[in-house]
Amino acid sequence: MEFQVKFDINDRIYLRNPESSEVGKLMVKKSIDLIYELGFEHFTFKKLALEINSTEATIYRYFENKHRLLLYILNWYWSYMEFLLTIKLENVSNKKDRLRIIVHLLTHDLGESQNQFDYNKRFLNQIVISESSKTYLVKEIAEINKNESFKPYKDLCSKIATVISDYNSQYQFPRSLSTTLIETSHHQQFFSVNLPKLTDIKSKKNSEFTSDFIEDFLFKILG
Repeated sequence: MEFQVKFDINDRIYLRNPESSEVGKLMVKKSIDLIYELGFEHFTFKKLALEINSTEATIYRYFENKHRLLLYILNWYWSYMEFLLTIKLENVSNKKDRLRIIVHLLTHDLGESQNQFDYNKRFLNQIVISESSKTYLVKEIAEINKNESFKPYKDLCSKIATVISDYNSQYQFPRSLSTTLIETSHHQQFFSVNLPKLTDIKSKKNSEFTSDFIEDFLFKILG
């Protein structure tokens, strides 16, 4: 299912809102495509400028550096994931089914882009799996966090923690479990493709393996 949605991304991440212009929107879309294709280490503003038929100077008017651009992309992704989760849980009352929906959302690819400016959700998902830790495993994390740069991620974790507590109100660590579910799903998806001997995967169905593992893990903890 595709949604045409916009989110208010923290304005302290960017210098100029990319949503304010066509070139800004194209900049973010093409950066997602390039980071997916090249990896974040090999992604540069020079390469992005060539893709959007513009200049590096134009890109620097929007983002201070490529780490800030990555942070913007991830903020958009986590906002989108919270939006999707809200929609998918809206009419589901069974508490176990609500947790299963969360597991499925965390372990399966999202839909691909449908129009010129729509972000490729499948690429986004893969970028989050392989690159997201590069935004917070940095020495400047305390300073970055002061600007609430990780709020969408925290909001998603809080929503998942609420569903966990609804299922088992006696469980003492719902927020820690929510972050563990997200990060473990990323690690298992990455390992099952790139380092399969670190997992118990027995087939090529990476998402199903991860989903089965996370669901088994979750319900053994919660009972």
